[in-house]
Amino acid sequence: MPKMPPLVPSRPAQAAVPASAPAVAPVASAPVVVAPAAVSPLETPAVAARFPDPAVTFSLPSLQDGRTDFTTAAELDAKLRALAATQPAAPSENPTSITLVPLGNSQDSTPLQALLFTRHPSPSAAVIVRGGRPTVLLVGQQHGDEPAGAEALLAVADELATGSLQGLLDRINVVILPRANPDGAGRNQAVTTLGTDLDTDHLLLTTPEAKALAKLARDYRPLVVVDAHEYPLDASFATRFGGAQRADLQLQYAATARLPEFISKASEEWFRQPMLAALKEAGYTSEWVHRPGEGQRLAMGSPRPDSARNVNGLRNAVSFVVESRGGNLGRVHLKRRVASQVAVISDVLRTSAQRADDLVKLRKYVDASVRADLCNSQMLIDPRPSATEHTLSLLDPATGADKSVTVNWDSSLVLRDGKQRSRPCGYWLAADQSDAVGRLRALGLRVEQLSEAFDMQADANSGTPVAGEREFIEFAAPAGSYYVPLSQPWGNLVVAALEADAAQGFLAAKVVTAPNKLRKVAVIPKVRRTLVP
Repeated sequence: MPKMPPLVPSRPAQAAVPASAPAVAPVASAPVVVAPAAVSPLETPAVAARFPDPAVTFSLPSLQDGRTDFTTAAELDAKLRALAATQPAAPSENPTSITLVPLGNSQDSTPLQALLFTRHPSPSAAVIVRGGRPTVLLVGQQHGDEPAGAEALLAVADELATGSLQGLLDRINVVILPRANPDGAGRNQAVTTLGTDLDTDHLLLTTPEAKALAKLARDYRPLVVVDAHEYPLDASFATRFGGAQRADLQLQYAATARLPEFISKASEEWFRQPMLAALKEAGYTSEWVHRPGEGQRLAMGSPRPDSARNVNGLRNAVSFVVESRGGNLGRVHLKRRVASQVAVISDVLRTSAQRADDLVKLRKYVDASVRADLCNSQMLIDPRPSATEHTLSLLDPATGADKSVTVNWDSSLVLRDGKQRSRPCGYWLAADQSDAVGRLRALGLRVEQLSEAFDMQADANSGTPVAGEREFIEFAAPAGSYYVPLSQPWGNLVVAALEADAAQGFLAAKVVTAPNKLRKVAVIPKVRRTLVP
């Protein structure tokens, strides 16, 4: 097994100050018009005064004087194409290649497009993965009514192409999907056209938008993922919790059952701690992701294995969600919201470049550990956050002054009360479960088809707790049925999808059509199998 790199906090990285670049001329489109309010009824003047515009300049159409909307679909397309056509300012032995990556269409047939930034001689995904240089995946605007993430990623793209971040491409590759939910953005709504919350669809993959993100993860196998969101201001927050929301950014890394321990440690020690220092130096405040829960409680981001943050964590990536303050503020504080996102994402990119060798070692170590964890260990299913207390930095609504408030807090960093289950060697699926097989393959998981019939040994009751002796049964697995081994690097994602009583799994969602179509295999089948393409 590869040696695990030491987990020592890296020195704080400096937040980038974006350089100005030539603006892309706006293209005629039908924008969603947002009132250009200077203030919002969601915050008092004293609170609003705590969030001045930073002294930075972005060449974004949406931030030009007189704009009443955000970057339109036509402007986004033009911007991506202009970036892909960027030529190096001077001849170089190792020039930056910027490639437009088509990912199909949204539910409204809007093209889904990403940009690949690399200095590898070939922009082919397979060649880049074999090249061994870490890839960082940046995703924006999964929720269409949270515009700052997409705007920030366009600014980051400028910096990678011709600005202060381009030198990082000597150490890392970067893939940017600035607007994951273009239909929602066009309607200024969180969900997709058919009403799906895209950020809860990364396990089931019911939408073309989620499938596009899965394709990026499958093809480029990123070692670091950043999902850029915004959090809403809550008018009742001060009444319920004693102060107005203060954090420029809410941050959280993957926290879900079966997440490899060293992924969590690297997320905290290599990334979050330097991130906090860099944001503080740049003048931005930060806090864990949280939302009002039941009663007087606040809850961190969910541990469910269906968000981009947690699914990519189960792919053994350092995976963060970053949320700027005020997704429901229209254009109020827009420049600050964008700038705070640029600062945190730039810091992630710098840390990724600084830690490039360590990230490669980490991935090899964790991949090997997950592959080896099968057949006889225990695992946790559907745990809940731990109830604790947390001290928040808030603002006095009347004066705008800082105040500390201790709140009841549901922490996703320590999970409890889950169901203990035996970890199988793999899962068997009946031959007619082609939909489930297709989704597993779309997730990037290995699926094998039995070339001949075979008597398999399985757990007698897939939902039975670990306590006591396991009971086994033999069953006849016909030729043409499927075996999904856990001896693969993303085996923990297999469990999330196929464990029989997992609340967000394929059986609960009826992707697997009946309980008898799925079994937990207790002994690795010694039968000829072919890989499902």
